[in-house]
Amino acid sequence: MSIKSIVACGCLGAVILAMAACSPRRIPPMTVTDLMEDRVTLDGVLMKCNQNQSRARTDSDCLNARIAIERLASRTESAKEAKRTEEFEHTRERLRSQEKQRHEQESKPKADVYDLPLVPVEPTAPPAPPPNETNPPPVAREPNP
Repeated sequence: MSIKSIVACGCLGAVILAMAACSPRRIPPMTVTDLMEDRVTLDGVLMKCNQNQSRARTDSDCLNARIAIERLASRTESAKEAKRTEEFEHTRERLRSQEKQRHEQESKPKADVYDLPLVPVEPTAPPAPPPNETNPPPVAREPNP
């Protein structure tokens, strides 16, 4: 090998190394958990995927974003289900306590109206007629001394 070929190979190697060093680093795709924690980034990735439909099916960011959306949806559904279950149990306990109170009310002895003692009813005096000019009200007279 001649010196020219060695220098040419060295220059070629230096150019290749310089180009490799100057090229932008490839950003690793975001993980599903990263996307689930950062909703703003998740929305941005989904908007990018919706704009470029052909790339969206093969891009790992788009796939991870769709998985993150599904997991978030299932998480909210399970939270809603837990809340519904809690409300159901609360309602059930309230109804049980009402049923218990009603049962206690029914189990108390009740007075039988047919066994109560009779109380005689005394008739009341009829009301006095209203006073008028032809029929003056009776005046109480004092006895003569």
